[in-house]
Amino acid sequence: MRHVTLPGCWGALVLACLSFTPSLLPRGGLIQGVISGITAAIGYGLGVLIAFVWRAFADRGPRAPRRWAWRVFLIAAVVLLAVAIGFGQYWQYEIRKLMGVTDYNIPLAIASPFIAALTFGALLLTGRALRRVYRWAARLLRRWIGPRAAKGVGWILVAGVAYAVVTGLLLDGFVGLANAAFSLRDTKTPEGVHQPTTSARSGGQGSIVPWDSLGWQGRSFTGTGPSTADIAKFVHHPAEEPIRAYAGLASADNAESRAALAVNDLQREGGFQRKNLLVVTTTGSGWVDPSSVDTFEYLSGGDSATVAIQYSYLPSWLSYLVDQSKAKEAGRALFDAVYEDWSKLPPNKRPRLFVAGESLGSFGGEAAFSGEYDLRNRTAGTLFVGPPNFNTLFREFSDHREKGSPEIQPIYKGGRTVRFTNNPGSEIPPEDRPWEGSRALYLMHPSDPIVWWSPRLILNEPEWISQHPGKDVLKSMFWIPFATFWQITADLPFSTEVPAGHGHKYTAEYVDGWNAVMRPAGITSQTLDHLREIIASGG
Repeated sequence: MRHVTLPGCWGALVLACLSFTPSLLPRGGLIQGVISGITAAIGYGLGVLIAFVWRAFADRGPRAPRRWAWRVFLIAAVVLLAVAIGFGQYWQYEIRKLMGVTDYNIPLAIASPFIAALTFGALLLTGRALRRVYRWAARLLRRWIGPRAAKGVGWILVAGVAYAVVTGLLLDGFVGLANAAFSLRDTKTPEGVHQPTTSARSGGQGSIVPWDSLGWQGRSFTGTGPSTADIAKFVHHPAEEPIRAYAGLASADNAESRAALAVNDLQREGGFQRKNLLVVTTTGSGWVDPSSVDTFEYLSGGDSATVAIQYSYLPSWLSYLVDQSKAKEAGRALFDAVYEDWSKLPPNKRPRLFVAGESLGSFGGEAAFSGEYDLRNRTAGTLFVGPPNFNTLFREFSDHREKGSPEIQPIYKGGRTVRFTNNPGSEIPPEDRPWEGSRALYLMHPSDPIVWWSPRLILNEPEWISQHPGKDVLKSMFWIPFATFWQITADLPFSTEVPAGHGHKYTAEYVDGWNAVMRPAGITSQTLDHLREIIASGG
């Protein structure tokens, strides 16, 4: 026990136990072990810090703990960890049952404590290496300044260097390598996707956007989708061929020029002569959720056009961290370019103008609008799905919701324009108030960590936990300062690794979402059931 401190061990024990409390998503043994190890390391550091502050106020140096103190700790550790792991397994079982998750690796669950111990040990050794660097720096500085100043400056230097290494060399280096790797992938074409022969798609016959410049996601977007025959079979009458316009990172030098190019190709294809026009802000590497656009095209009977542009090579989860400004720039540039041409058309010749975005795409999609009236006046409808908690308009609408309405399904201004739902297949609140004119709908799962993650979780209990939880969130979930923030943070990388309808995985919900926003004629409940089956099957 000579190489660890008792206060640090108590801190590690407390936070390790808290890491087993329920979060939003289910976890396997490997992930739980890593999370528990990181949490324990953070707890160890906090325990050491608290003890240091306490000694400073008491004006005394560190004392060796008595032998019985270690015995008490070891007994408490065995009991508390056994209880925490037991409750953790029970909570994980309940979460898996809520979401219909059947995968469960028993060997990894058994190995979880050992994985946690290895992770904790590695982080503890890293911390001690930094401490040795600090002591070396302090000794060196004592040659020129006093002992107290040397200690203070030494800590500042070590903290600064560590921050620079993590955020500079490691993070920037990782992002650079990821950017290079995914830019190479962007030159390839997904399996089963072929260059369109039709003139209704960018990269196809007569298109001013070269097929090779569209990128991996752009080629997937323009090279797939329901055919005219598919749509005609669904609507039971002849259908038009949907138009899809797209510009990739290699298509033009910046967001504004890519937007102009995509809109020019949209004009060439006759997109402004269609009845329905959809502007999509992509996520991450230029991905457009096929469930959203396919649904839009089916419900419009093919009389539609969709336009999007790429703003990053990085996948969605990494773009979420480093490309927020690019998403905002792309969303604003594309909508402004479309709106400029759209607004010049005679009012009776304009298509209905819709806007959509999922995740970081909703953040970019919001960027073109100043508020509720702007959404109402410049669009026929918007559908934002899985909005990140930092979205400007989302926060404005949610924070100023009507008193008594829950955070997971807020009511803003009587629902006159903007509404929220986690189940668009049911009545969207407030059911007793009119929803006329342009409709703006936010679709979000109660278990989606992208929606609920916020730094405010560190010290402030959110209302979505204290209020009645959503249908796929455990009623036993509770807020703990700092711990809940870390738990939700740990959920973020795995937000789509759950069945459809949970976490950040949206598929068939688009059917009811777009039906509510578009209000197409002649759609029955049986028609919607059929379309849900089509979208859920990926066809």
